[in-house]
Amino acid sequence: MKSRKLLHSVSGDDRLEAPSTSGAKMQKFFTITDIAEMLGVSTRTVHRWIAARDLVVHRLGSAVRIAEADLKVFLALHRED
Repeated sequence: MKSRKLLHSVSGDDRLEAPSTSGAKMQKFFTITDIAEMLGVSTRTVHRWIAARDLVVHRLGSAVRIAEADLKVFLALHRED
């Protein structure tokens, strides 16, 4: 099995993208602060969603990141009609 680097930094900020395979689009990852700012909530609220397992996270050592796809699922499940 080939080993490969799972994630790398994007343009020097804390957001990460998974490496592309076969020309596939790269997955974006966000920090808890990024999510809080995007949704207009506190980081404490985002931590609560994570603790309640409402928002899926990826732990990379001590870093916690949220995949763009997981954020979209979270928003779709918590959408009010």
